[in-house]
Amino acid sequence: MRRTKHGQTVTYRLNPRAKWSDGRPIGYADFVAQARALSGRDTRYEVSTVTGYRRIKLIEQDTSEHTVKVTFDRPYADWRSLFSPLYPATAYATPRAFNTGWVNRLPVTSGPFTFQRIDRTAKTVTIARNPAWWGSPAKLDRIVYRAMDTSAMPGAFANDEIDLMDIGLDAGALKRVQGVPEAAVRRAGGPDWRHFTLNAAGPVLSDVRVRRAVMLGIDRRVIARADLSGLGVPVQTLGNHFYVNTQDGYQDNSGDLGRYDPARARELLDEAGWTLHGEYRTKAGRKLTLRFVVPSGVPISKREGELTRALLERIGVQVDIVPVPADDAFDRYVAPGNFDIVPFSWLGTSFPVSPMQSVFARPDGGRVQQNYSRIGTAAIDTAMDRAIAEVDPARIHVLVNRTDRLIWRQASVLPLYQRPQLVAVRAGLANVGACGFFEPAYQDIGFTSPR
Repeated sequence: MRRTKHGQTVTYRLNPRAKWSDGRPIGYADFVAQARALSGRDTRYEVSTVTGYRRIKLIEQDTSEHTVKVTFDRPYADWRSLFSPLYPATAYATPRAFNTGWVNRLPVTSGPFTFQRIDRTAKTVTIARNPAWWGSPAKLDRIVYRAMDTSAMPGAFANDEIDLMDIGLDAGALKRVQGVPEAAVRRAGGPDWRHFTLNAAGPVLSDVRVRRAVMLGIDRRVIARADLSGLGVPVQTLGNHFYVNTQDGYQDNSGDLGRYDPARARELLDEAGWTLHGEYRTKAGRKLTLRFVVPSGVPISKREGELTRALLERIGVQVDIVPVPADDAFDRYVAPGNFDIVPFSWLGTSFPVSPMQSVFARPDGGRVQQNYSRIGTAAIDTAMDRAIAEVDPARIHVLVNRTDRLIWRQASVLPLYQRPQLVAVRAGLANVGACGFFEPAYQDIGFTSPR
């Protein structure tokens, strides 16, 4: 990576033996197609975020066909997050190819494993060792991914039907797998975090005073304690929208909004014109009611809704828990804004700003991207741009936390806690499990003794 007077240039040197599964060399055309499609300039491509790609000014093939130079119009600290993974140019050839071309199939692959088959009856996807892989051969012959209900996973693991399972936040599942012979539970503090998103474009929560009252009326420690009970991890609330508790640069910026303060919440609701009549507050003849949308079959979300309902009743806010089909939760409820509060986890990376820029940037031309709260400010956009253009680590921490304080003031996303990574594996399965901030090298995954 080289910084220039007006930008930044990154040079990628590719393995001359690197090829896609269709035999084409991996190279310049793939970089160009991916950058063009993910830049957001052609709105027919249904992208979730354009962070970074929009800053690319020029892509050139250097003197060697195996060298690609990418020039940015200004410094971009998280350049490593781009082209990772890199997809073949054919995946971006047309908007249709990008939007639907990979649904239920994997047309082209690369890496230590290659696609073998999908079995819809057994609900499995099988990948096999790639004989054309240019790196160290994969240690496993194949990996079989199996889709199953989360409630069935502990039994399948105990019966030796699967070798790895994500325990998630299921204390019952943890207890069961801990009793399985020749098994291990691997733990890590990763970049994932649990939160409540508030729909600031809704008729009730468009008033920042009401949003702040809701946050002050929710005891985050009560929810964290309930969610994390029985998992053997510390109960600690999260005070940041970019860094998690165990990450370098983390500081708690929540201020007053991070505290449980029902008295102040009532004052804010009074200021917003919501008058307490009996048990609940009303204004202009309507009751202050919030729809808490939860995906069916997710017990933790249901429990969070019930706790939130009990807590907010104390300040005169009625909460209706709305169960929706899990497969429809985002497409039909979260993305269209058909909710007031929704709980879910953001799956983060080691890059603090890049993945979250589309979450907190102002909605772009009516396209929500991942800003499900549907609110933002020019000040937040500018602060994120400054943070992502800085390359000095200490300065990045300052700028990111400055941005985070602005987002807390906006009161649109309420962080709850850093989500622990708990993964059950066969004791002899190496180099995979709870990986924290790192991605596993799939060619290195294997058993230390024959299966």
